[in-house]
Amino acid sequence: MPPSIDTVQSWQGRTMVDPAGDKLGTIDAIYLDDETGQPEWATIASGLFSAKTAFVPLAQAQDIGDSVQVPYAKQQVKNAPAMEADGSLSQDDEAELYRHYGLEYGEHRSDSGLPAGTAEDTRDDTVGRDTSGPTTDDAMTRSEEELRVGTQSRERGRVRLRKYVTTETQQVTVPVQREEVRVEREPITDANLDDATSGPAISEEEHEVTLHEEEAVVEKRVVPRERVRLDKDTVTDERQVSEEVRKEQIQVDGDQAGYRDDVDPDRR
Repeated sequence: MPPSIDTVQSWQGRTMVDPAGDKLGTIDAIYLDDETGQPEWATIASGLFSAKTAFVPLAQAQDIGDSVQVPYAKQQVKNAPAMEADGSLSQDDEAELYRHYGLEYGEHRSDSGLPAGTAEDTRDDTVGRDTSGPTTDDAMTRSEEELRVGTQSRERGRVRLRKYVTTETQQVTVPVQREEVRVEREPITDANLDDATSGPAISEEEHEVTLHEEEAVVEKRVVPRERVRLDKDTVTDERQVSEEVRKEQIQVDGDQAGYRDDVDPDRR
């Protein structure tokens, strides 16, 4: 269903995009069918530094966020037949445009033009006119867009410390001592003769020796090793941003032979 005239009138000044979302231009004017009064065409400035105006059908246009989307690729709109945006389109002009966009054009169709009472209807009777439409003095203001780039802070992620317990096996070598029995024999001498003959001549005896040894004993204790904390450093990088900016150009064409002035401060 084609958009209503109230909807389309609110589109002036908005950006028109193709199915891929590429910018086609800014909607400058809306052309209505002379017979039905319904919106039929939109004119857009399709070049950043040129004054070329392209006509785009509105039958299948729709709101997409802050833009108006049409089912025509950027190259197709760029290659559209050049028509004078003088406030009206003849049937021949419309037929040529319809063929370019692959649409059917019936003989019952009428001319199209700007709504009655718009600034375009009175432009020949005024001294001057700025881009917003009202009559001005004999001067024209040239404006251009400029980029203002700043920064804003946003959260890029979070980091947290988490402590968990792992188990590993440690091996430690520990020296241990043990007692072993050693048999010592000594001959009978004058020095030990009394001890050797102090008992019965013949008897049975039994001597016992207790042996000792060391064993490894493991004991664990908790020892603090280090302190860990999170801190932040600010690192400065450079980012390049790019955006299209529009700039108005003023061209003066005079009737005098050889008189032509391009008012463009960038060329001076």
